[in-house]
Amino acid sequence: MKLLNNTIAKIGMPDAKIEKAALERLRNQARPAGSLGVLEPISARLAAIAGKIDVRLDRKIIVTCAGDHGVAAEGVSLFPAEVTAQMVYNFVHGGASVSVLARHAGADVRVADIGVDFDFEPELPIFHKKVRKGTGNLATGPAMSHKEAILSIEAGIAIVDELVAENRPDMIGTGDMGIGNTTPSTAIIAVFSGLPVADLTGRGTGIDDDGLKHKIHVIEKGIAVNRPDASDPVDVLAKVGGLEIGALGGLVIGAAAHGIPVVCDGLISTAGALIACELAPTALAYLFPSHRSEEIGHRFMHDRMGLDPLIDLGFRLGEGTGAAVAMRLLDAATRVLADIKTFEEAGIAAAGKTAKI
Repeated sequence: MKLLNNTIAKIGMPDAKIEKAALERLRNQARPAGSLGVLEPISARLAAIAGKIDVRLDRKIIVTCAGDHGVAAEGVSLFPAEVTAQMVYNFVHGGASVSVLARHAGADVRVADIGVDFDFEPELPIFHKKVRKGTGNLATGPAMSHKEAILSIEAGIAIVDELVAENRPDMIGTGDMGIGNTTPSTAIIAVFSGLPVADLTGRGTGIDDDGLKHKIHVIEKGIAVNRPDASDPVDVLAKVGGLEIGALGGLVIGAAAHGIPVVCDGLISTAGALIACELAPTALAYLFPSHRSEEIGHRFMHDRMGLDPLIDLGFRLGEGTGAAVAMRLLDAATRVLADIKTFEEAGIAAAGKTAKI
């Protein structure tokens, strides 16, 4: 708990003066004001975080956190739990979807074992941060203890600290892997929002109508059995969450404490970000939502945090795939701010003014 509290205490707000200067530069660029839409305020936010106008996102890392879920025994996913460990090896070998999209974005993918029900070789090049081998079945009792929930968040914080010690990233992306993890993620937004579970639950890996009805029932049962306290984010995480979800929240908190922007992936990553921002509201200033998932609950997570995603491509994969795609747009935003000339720099007449050529 000490690491979590100390890290939250280190989070400061981005530089408001730099953001103001960035917005002024954008207004004076040789083009109609606001004509590059959302890239403009995004570029100003990135400048405020970096403390300078010319931001370079040269070192980008996506951290894909993996964990298993006891609730998978309820049949809420089309895939068996063994797939989680198998996919960890796929990430390491560069054959997963996020691996391909990250290479295109110029990002490295690092995998973290937070709670996979498998013993990985110690020499496997991943973050070995296992808190326990999978969560309990949230449909019958708490997913984990309060202490384990804290440890999962602190695992994410520790990963950021290690990345900074290795070679400070300019941006961190979040991704997930865990069979059955749309179920706890949906439970988390249901608890925080108070909305009916049926209005928030998606098909995950592609379950049919009967499977969807069953999944809704499982989530409703889990909330009724565990009675998580919506005013206590750690209690929510412990009772109906996931180990990798906690670590994803820790990544957001840790990155914010180091002044590093975070681009958040889909439903599961956003569940982690939601836990983070409920614990540390200032961390929201460092968070960039990549995309809107096909999973219904994702929209409600964004709404609760007041965030608008950059893209909507119909993704529902996770892993960090949406974060990888969005990184290219964030790169573009930095160049919009720094490289487009102002009217004065270009010697072009602004509205109502005469150019000096």
